[in-house]
Amino acid sequence: MKHILLSIDLSSKKIEKKEIPPEHIKKFIGGRGLAAYYLLKNLTPFADPFGEENIIYIMAGSLSGYMVPLSGRSQVVTKSPLTGAITSSNVGGNFAMELKMAGYQGIEIKGKLDRPGFILIYDDKVSIIYDEYSFMLPAHIADLYFRKRTIDDASTMTIGPAGALKSRISALMVDGHRAAGRGGVGAVLGSKNLKGIVVKGSGLIKGADFEKFNEKAEEVLKKFKEYPGRSGYAKYGTTRVLSLINSIGSLPFRNFHDGFCPHEDKINHEIYNKKILLRNGACASCPLGCGRITQVSGKKGHGPEYEIMWAFGSSCSIADIEKVALLNYLANEYGYDGISLGGTIAALMDLFEAGIVRESDIGFPLPFGDGDNAIRAVEVMKTNKGIGKLLNEGSYRLAEAFGHPEFSMSSKKQEFPAYDPRGIKGMGLAYATNTRGGDHTKAFTVTREVYTAKDPNYRLVYEGKDEIVKYLQDYQSIVDSTGTCSFGRSIYTAEIYTELLNLLYGFDYTEEELLKAGERIWNVEKLFNLREGLTKEDDTLPERLFSEPIKNGPSKGEVYDKEEFLKLRSRYYKIRGWDEDGIPTFEKLKELGLDNE
Repeated sequence: MKHILLSIDLSSKKIEKKEIPPEHIKKFIGGRGLAAYYLLKNLTPFADPFGEENIIYIMAGSLSGYMVPLSGRSQVVTKSPLTGAITSSNVGGNFAMELKMAGYQGIEIKGKLDRPGFILIYDDKVSIIYDEYSFMLPAHIADLYFRKRTIDDASTMTIGPAGALKSRISALMVDGHRAAGRGGVGAVLGSKNLKGIVVKGSGLIKGADFEKFNEKAEEVLKKFKEYPGRSGYAKYGTTRVLSLINSIGSLPFRNFHDGFCPHEDKINHEIYNKKILLRNGACASCPLGCGRITQVSGKKGHGPEYEIMWAFGSSCSIADIEKVALLNYLANEYGYDGISLGGTIAALMDLFEAGIVRESDIGFPLPFGDGDNAIRAVEVMKTNKGIGKLLNEGSYRLAEAFGHPEFSMSSKKQEFPAYDPRGIKGMGLAYATNTRGGDHTKAFTVTREVYTAKDPNYRLVYEGKDEIVKYLQDYQSIVDSTGTCSFGRSIYTAEIYTELLNLLYGFDYTEEELLKAGERIWNVEKLFNLREGLTKEDDTLPERLFSEPIKNGPSKGEVYDKEEFLKLRSRYYKIRGWDEDGIPTFEKLKELGLDNE
């Protein structure tokens, strides 16, 4: 079985089909891991993220394209315009499955088109097509337009106006509504004059021991169908998390000035289902169906999911689920990362209320809770002028422009998600050490500290969180590289992944070797960041979390103790086999087979 990377140079129009050595897949699994390795090897050091030389990898997971439950994820990996670090954006939809069925493990895109266009992939036929008309189209319109122009049942990955304007907080949108957010990946395509990719595959893909592989996949599917929590995903998706996290006082409120939202009942899962929900939806090969399809004021759309409910509803303090949904629709249409967009609007509201930003700077007042003017602010971003241009830079650069970068609740300039680390200590270390900046998905310690903790106060303990973060980072590297969804954590184990990969690829992985591959992937990403100039000082948290206690709710009085944080970070570096400055030792690189990389 050959594994093909489709390499496209937009400048020269050269299209190559490169065979991926099986040892690369065994060493880096696929998806995120393979893309991170190739980015480290092939990208010129200190390349401009907006430059022609930047490379973007769009990879299906090693298990994507098969009837393996929750295996429909793609990874978008590049040098981030937001952080200057590596970013890996995970997205569902049908793209990964279509790409695999077309015969490709992934796509490597470099160079720049001389005018706007898109890529069409239909099995072994690959075309670069100019199309200036589509460049500023909203993402959901671009999806419809490209499928009408090419293949009706194809999958699309497109930018919206945000990517075309090279916003550092822009996303790539799959099938018009699924976002590969985080890190400004949409701006990388926009800087290459590439509106998007249309892919359709008709091939049947097999493996080394396909009969036994399919039997194992069926066994896993049965586990998901029997999973007691399955009905909850269909009924509420991620929306019910908002009430849970607020109930422990760890839902960031008003740009992290507090950890408890007093109007949670105006934006939670119950009011959501009552006022805006139409039905649920699902990605390819998913038996859970956590997606939300909603309607507000006669307008239909996908989402919001939990993170966006929090970003606009709690962090921006907008006590209206319909306004929150409208902001979510705008984020999807314009192609923004909803977490970063909400975090940036919240930072502007914070700066406004502090008197640092004036009404004349914005053009209208923007206090916390003003849903109408929050919508107006997003509309202004589409002009890319004045305050709109600053908002397109993300919260850190926005706040920095007004002389107060400390108002940005971010790590490595990437906005934090919906978990207050003052009330869930492991998340603080996870945010700080994440290779792609402030983010929860790469080490979701909430599972250990809240969902499965026997002691309800365990979330407030510092001890041992370094080991949890390290393990979860390595394990999530495996999950992302297989192309499976994080919501499979209740069923998938290292044992299941090992068996599936061995049957599919003919490998002889042990569980220990698979976990070592996850650790290898994390170290590759760390090496990339070190090469690009990031240091120990970037592995930190905003001063607000160290000095300003949570004011209300069950976590009232909690801060993130700075001394404890520094101890945690030091222990984390040590158990990773890194030195005190967070640099992998030669011994660790040799152990991972990275000493010659």
